[in-house]
Amino acid sequence: MQRIIDNSTEALDTYFKDTGAKRILLVGGRSMDLLGIGKYFSGLHERIGIEVVRFSDFKPNPDYTSALSGVKLYKESNCDMVAAVGGGSAMDTAKCIKMYVTMDDSTDYITQKIIPNDIEFFAAPTTAGTGSEATRYAIIYHNGNKVSVTDSSCIPTAVMFDPTALKTLPDYQKKATMLDALCHAIESYWSVHSTEESKAYAADAIKLIFSSMDGYLTNTNAGNSNMLKASNIAGKAINITATTAGHAMCYKLTTKYGLAHGHAAALCVKALFPFMAENTSLCKDERGEEYFKNMLKELAEIMGCDTASSAAESFGTLVDSLGLSAPKAADGDIDILVSSVNVERLKNHPVLLDSDTIRALYKKIVL
Repeated sequence: MQRIIDNSTEALDTYFKDTGAKRILLVGGRSMDLLGIGKYFSGLHERIGIEVVRFSDFKPNPDYTSALSGVKLYKESNCDMVAAVGGGSAMDTAKCIKMYVTMDDSTDYITQKIIPNDIEFFAAPTTAGTGSEATRYAIIYHNGNKVSVTDSSCIPTAVMFDPTALKTLPDYQKKATMLDALCHAIESYWSVHSTEESKAYAADAIKLIFSSMDGYLTNTNAGNSNMLKASNIAGKAINITATTAGHAMCYKLTTKYGLAHGHAAALCVKALFPFMAENTSLCKDERGEEYFKNMLKELAEIMGCDTASSAAESFGTLVDSLGLSAPKAADGDIDILVSSVNVERLKNHPVLLDSDTIRALYKKIVL
């Protein structure tokens, strides 16, 4: 069970003392120095005698070499705990470091089977969207290719939420990360791997996102706090189900057009949602078309709508109202986008999507 630590010096000090750690590898960008949690770590050694070793050598799309550098620093510094402060990139880098430090360093970690370890792992997310602090997934780029590293061992053992960390986020990033959390919850709800537990998480996340959206977008402490919680709950949902076509289709939009991940995911879900509502006969969920129809109706009701079609329209209206427009494709872009889709991720999607359908969906997104 993941432990939630109160956002106070006293609670954090008690937690870190309880871990028995002597030296922590802290993964996070230099911007963390401006945050309360960054200032907390800067005084940790003087206050309770635990040394902090900083590691900031990672990119927005973290690559394998960064993880190797982190592993090297962890070992050379005799660290016995990992902490991450930041968004998805810091979290994913820290997850890989945490998993790799106990594996065989004489060969490529990517080719090895993950060996779980019990190294303590603390996380403080600084965006409300990825939910990475609640999932067993880490995305890393290896020789230019995106690789998903997966193991329950990489889920942080303790998390602290600080709503003030969201106050300085650019408006675009706040909107995009919120939509990422919403897409996580929606995709998890309709996934073929959904369970009663995952659907309960997803429903709670959707309701909390909608109820806290106004406060979050106007930067209130309550709104920011609730959005961090909603992102975490949505992360728990996708930790069970994984994501579906919305995420499988969004990655190339991110890298090709420079969109934030949540922006790209929302554009894909915006196109997928009405297609699914109109094509329930293409259901490939083993629970059957009738289950699928009822599930979409439940999802609509959770979103405050009467029908799946009106929920799809409502989602699209939300994306448009946030000013997150779609890029315009150049000649040849559609072929590139279609060929980029991870077919493995499509197995989680509840309706059949062949290459012609994916092409048509991309045309709706970028043309």
